[in-house]
Amino acid sequence: MSLRKRLPTALILLAFLFLVIQWTSRLVFFLFLQVFIIVSLLEFYNLVRRKKMFPQRAVGVLLALLISASFFFEALPFEMALFLGLLLAGLYYVISFKTIEKVALFPFSFAVTVFGAIYISFTMNYFYLLRLEKGPFYIYFLFAVIFLGDSGAYLFGNLLGRHKMTPMASPNKTWEGSVGGLVLACLGAVAAQQVLLKEIGILEAALSGLFVHAVAQLSDPLESLFKRAAGVKDSSNFLPGHGGFLDRIDSLILAAPFFYYFIRFFWK
Repeated sequence: MSLRKRLPTALILLAFLFLVIQWTSRLVFFLFLQVFIIVSLLEFYNLVRRKKMFPQRAVGVLLALLISASFFFEALPFEMALFLGLLLAGLYYVISFKTIEKVALFPFSFAVTVFGAIYISFTMNYFYLLRLEKGPFYIYFLFAVIFLGDSGAYLFGNLLGRHKMTPMASPNKTWEGSVGGLVLACLGAVAAQQVLLKEIGILEAALSGLFVHAVAQLSDPLESLFKRAAGVKDSSNFLPGHGGFLDRIDSLILAAPFFYYFIRFFWK
């Protein structure tokens, strides 16, 4: 996909994200995040439906929202939200799956329905915690690490890439590109620290860039495996030149929670 087709969508997305992250209230940011999560979850369910696993979308969305609510309401612990979701899912399946044909599909349907909600809702809601507890600059720092690291991996991979990294999940990714991505992620982290987070040290920033992008390099091909299994290149074509919402968050799914705990335990 040419830069000419990708750039307008990217600029609109970045501008909109900046407005939401920087200026909206706690509630509006949370609600915006839920829309992003639900759309991404529905894209995930569309992928696994191609493999005839038939996730129950309404059940999955409800479970995802219960998980999200545990991040917003202190009175609702995550463990309770997850239990309530499993309870409601169990009730739905016991009542609805009454034929031999449906029972044969039950294990796959139940597994992907529950997994999808946890995989996307639990992980992406860490953006809410980051903004609530740390502020917008920490989210921008994470974006700088991920986006510059991804750009470095792409450039180094194209110029020097010889050895395939994850040929089944992401055929174009190479170990040379991976190293380039880690280098650019560290540089991006230091640059973001100088501009946004001068209260932390340069070494802390560089190490954050290194480890966070290493996790992102796992998160990306993990999401790609679902697409390869479904036989598609993108999770949808909702975003011109960029695929779907799930494609835009693939690196962030595991990187966001990792970044949250990394700064919580290792940043002074």
